Amino acid sequence: MIMQAEYQHIKHEFEPVYDEQSRILILGTLPSVKSRENMFYYGHPQNRFWRVLSMICEEECVPSSIAEKKDFLLRNHIAVWDVIEECDIIGSSDSSIKNVVPADIGHVLNSAPIRGIYANGSTACKLYRKYIYPKTNRDIIQLPSTSPANAACGLEKLGEIWKANIKNALRQ
Repeated sequence: MIMQAEYQHIKHEFEPVYDEQSRILILGTLPSVKSRENMFYYGHPQNRFWRVLSMICEEECVPSSIAEKKDFLLRNHIAVWDVIEECDIIGSSDSSIKNVVPADIGHVLNSAPIRGIYANGSTACKLYRKYIYPKTNRDIIQLPSTSPANAACGLEKLGEIWKANIKNALRQ
């Protein structure tokens, strides 16, 4: 017997990571099932987010604990959050998202000198443009998703594309 996946109503349960030194804001869509279990961003072991950022920031070690990840982000002036505050979703499937309540990123933008906003994947970009851009009037740059579902883009290629887009904003 095949079980049909059902929608769950998900509320984002952890805070954005940023401080008054953050120069870029990277927005995902919504934490995956694994990230929700771990209560922190990009918690799936196959997600390449932390490896890509470690390459860009020329860090020898990829952070593994939540404390290491927060320290890494703040030390490198990177803010992280998601576009969605709550929605209905099946598992971690971005394509199933409905009934979106967008995140209010205004306090991040008002508290930090954010020079660039970047979407981790096309769904985050699309939802940002639909729900958040009309409020902020701040553009977003779409980057290829670091999700393991994005098999078309290998780690090296991801690193090159992400670096080409965010490295200068981090250095300014």
